[in-house]
Amino acid sequence: MTDGLSSEFTPADDSPGLVLWRVTNAWQAAQRAALQPFALTHVQFVLLASLTWLHSDAPITQRDLAEHARTDPMMASQVLRALETKGLVRRAPHPADARARALTVTPEGASLASAANTAVEDVDQTFFAPLTNERPHFTDMLRRLTQVN
Repeated sequence: MTDGLSSEFTPADDSPGLVLWRVTNAWQAAQRAALQPFALTHVQFVLLASLTWLHSDAPITQRDLAEHARTDPMMASQVLRALETKGLVRRAPHPADARARALTVTPEGASLASAANTAVEDVDQTFFAPLTNERPHFTDMLRRLTQVN
């Protein structure tokens, strides 16, 4: 217990949750700045880039995209409507499921996703540079955490 706060961590900097919070906030701020010239929020970028990545001849549903990006399906639906309004994504009736929407990225959307992805990866290169040779191990550890939750 430290100053009325019950905690196993002294100092607070030993808390992995607190450190992850700080790192996440710094990384997200850098990504927001990188995406600003593309007029995309980070979640818009993630869904647009994911849809571009998943592009196939088979229809991709909003649920497929939300699962790939690990986002809430209802939130993904709202973001996809915004991307459709911008002319970056098309949402059409699914050929085999009347309840689903089939998603396709427009040529403009694919081009924007590719350009924005370059900026996002540049941020990642700079942000994670202090990890040097430990970066693949760090990525593996993060991947392990995504498989738990």
